Amino acid sequence: MRIVRVDPGDDVALRACHQVHVAAQGADEPLLPPQSFGVFRVWLMNGWDSDPGEAWFVPGEAPGEALGWYRLALPDLENLDRGFLIPVVHPASRRRGIGRELLRHAAERAAANGRTVFGSAALRGSAGDAFARQAGAQPGLAEARRVLDLRKVPDGQFARLRSTAASASAAGGYTLVSWTGPTPEEYLGRVAEALNAMNDAPRDPGYEDDIWDAERVRDRADRLLRLSDVRGYSVAALHDATGEMAGLTQVEVDPEFPDWGFQGLTAVLRPHRGHRLGLLTKAAMLEWLAVAEPKLERIITGNAASNQHMISVNETLGYELVEPSWQFYDLPVASAASASSAAASA
Repeated sequence: MRIVRVDPGDDVALRACHQVHVAAQGADEPLLPPQSFGVFRVWLMNGWDSDPGEAWFVPGEAPGEALGWYRLALPDLENLDRGFLIPVVHPASRRRGIGRELLRHAAERAAANGRTVFGSAALRGSAGDAFARQAGAQPGLAEARRVLDLRKVPDGQFARLRSTAASASAAGGYTLVSWTGPTPEEYLGRVAEALNAMNDAPRDPGYEDDIWDAERVRDRADRLLRLSDVRGYSVAALHDATGEMAGLTQVEVDPEFPDWGFQGLTAVLRPHRGHRLGLLTKAAMLEWLAVAEPKLERIITGNAASNQHMISVNETLGYELVEPSWQFYDLPVASAASASSAAASA
C-alpha cells in the first residue's frame, strides 16, 4: 500500500484528504458540520496547538482521490516522548486494512522521532473508537460535550447572568476587556498566564505541563486565526489592582458555518477563583456574540466529566449534554507496530 507524505503546497492532495474528512464526519459525527477546507488545511499542517507534525495519505486510483490519511503531532517543547495520532479512513474504504497500514506507518514515524507513546481521541461508539480498542489502546479521560442552543435562550438571560456575576466579582475589582482576532501585543504575556492556568485542569497521568510565554502565544496559539478566515473572539477580566489577566474565555466561528460557534479555552487563574469570573466572562461573550454573529445558533464546548465547576457554569448558561462524548486513549508505539504487523500477517 502506498502511503505518501502530504506536501503543504499540494492543493490536490489536501483537497483529497479533506474529502475523506467530510465523508468520515458525515458517517461518524451526528452533530457537527465538517471543517471547512480552509480550517482543515491549517489544522492538517499545523494541528490545534501548532506543534510540529506530519501528515500522510493513501492515494486512491482516481486522480485527486484519497482512501485515508493520518496526522501525527510531534510536540517539541514538552511531552517529547509522545505523539498525538489522528487516523481517518474514508467510510467506503474501511475494513480493507487501510487503518492498520496507517497505524503501522505512523508507528514507524513516531519511533523514528523518538516517541514511545501515542495519544489519540475518538467519539465513543464511532469507527475510530472501535479501531482504537481493537489496536489495544487504553482508555483514559472522557470529555463530555455540551451545546448551547441560542434559539432557546430567553431574551435578556445573558445580561441577567452577567449582572449577577458582576455583583459577585465587584469586591475583587475587575474590568472586562475584549478583542477580535489574534491576541494584541499588550496582552500576549497575560494570555500566556491564562493558558498556564489550564495545567491544573483534569488530564490523564503522564502528561507534562505546557509552559506558555508571550512568544509562544504569538507564534502558536493564534496560528489558526492568522492563517484562516476563522473569526476569533476573546473576553478577559483584568484585575484592577495588579493588571493581571484573572480570567479569559475565547470562542471561534468559521465563516463557512456561521450558525456554529466553538468554545476555546475558559481559564481563571487560581488566586482569582471564587469570584464568578468564569460566568462573568462567558456571559459577556454571549452578549457580544449576539451582536457580532447574528447567524450564530449553537455553541459547542467540551469538559472533562470530572470538571464539575466548569460544567456548573456552562449549565447555568444553558448548555445541555449531548452524545457521543470524546474518549481519549494511550497506546505504546511498540504495541501499535506489533499489533499492526500481527493483524497484517493473520
